[in-house]
Amino acid sequence: MKNNTIKLSLYINYFVFAILLNSVGIVILKAQNVWGVDEVDASILEAFKDLPIAIVSFIIASFLPRIGYKKGMLTALGLVFFACIAMYFGDSFWAAKILFATVGISFAIIKVSVYSVIGLVTQTPKEHGSLMSNIEGVFMFGIALAYFLFPAFNAEGDPNAWLNVYWLLAGLTLLSFLFLLRADFQEGDEVPGADVAEDFAQMLKLIAKVLVIVFVVSAFLFVMIEQGIMTWLPTFNERVLELPENVAIMMASILAISLGIGRILAGQLAKRFSWIWVLTVCIIGAMGVVIFVLPKAVNADIGLVETLADVPLIGYAFPLVGLFIAPIYPLLNSVVLSALEKKLHSPMAGLIIIFSALGGTLGSRIIGILFKELGADQAFTYTLIPMALLLIALFFLKKLTAKEAAKQR
Repeated sequence: MKNNTIKLSLYINYFVFAILLNSVGIVILKAQNVWGVDEVDASILEAFKDLPIAIVSFIIASFLPRIGYKKGMLTALGLVFFACIAMYFGDSFWAAKILFATVGISFAIIKVSVYSVIGLVTQTPKEHGSLMSNIEGVFMFGIALAYFLFPAFNAEGDPNAWLNVYWLLAGLTLLSFLFLLRADFQEGDEVPGADVAEDFAQMLKLIAKVLVIVFVVSAFLFVMIEQGIMTWLPTFNERVLELPENVAIMMASILAISLGIGRILAGQLAKRFSWIWVLTVCIIGAMGVVIFVLPKAVNADIGLVETLADVPLIGYAFPLVGLFIAPIYPLLNSVVLSALEKKLHSPMAGLIIIFSALGGTLGSRIIGILFKELGADQAFTYTLIPMALLLIALFFLKKLTAKEAAKQR
């Protein structure tokens, strides 16, 4: 019963941060349409979100087990509550930068906590992989909700009406804070080392492991793909498919929903099949969508669109790439965490988040540059390069995790 309460708490926290963190693509579109910011400048919001995640993850991964995961998450929720209110009153590109920096700092604390606690409440690698996939799936459904929340607050004739959504987000954050405060949260006593200096040493030692090097490269490549597509999909829908802004934003929810469904399904597949075959099929499927489906969407004659019902089926096709890329991230994370001792989960979670954040920043920046230089119709084609590299990296990771498991027997 205690474990179920903790798991529910993790789901709620992740859901709230999913809405906040991944609204960056929507705010990038708003920055262009409301504040007159160009594509490359607007893409810097991804860096304001991801770089604080990387920096804080490196620092907090050592301290967090001693501070306490519950205290850390409560602090993160409190910071975001005030940041949402500040965004409403700030109403500027600088206010957006501050918001995403705060959300990034807070999410680093949340994610290290969640990834570490998963190791405490699961007993086997398959159980670990299943819970990891389910939590990441809930995260995607939170993202999907964001694509409907923001358009719901748009008002014709009032370009600032959308900012009212931040009152709702502040309220959701407060609810999450109160739920976590009341949760029966009994934490484990696993800490990386004997003191803080040793904690940092453990993280640095992890970086030297070949297994970890291959993993962080894989995580970097995946997040480059996912965030590059997710951040710029609303802009793609508006520029290439020529959809109205509200419909363009809501259509981006198809990607998030497909990612959520894919990760929930991955939680079930992980119990039955080897992760390497699941991920191989997924990457090949994703490459197929980019090669065969994307060009048809780009060249389609969409026609006049006023609501989601007016969008032809081809408009929904490319975002379904999410079904294929969805299982990659949670299963990769689970594979490497399950291969390590539980006392190394917190520093390893820090490394996961650092390189994921760097991958997200670089991916969004590259796609932003491609949007500007080559056009929105060509930019997503270049995701084939990191997909191919990731496919190669998987087989190296399989060999290395098998060796690591043999050492621990």
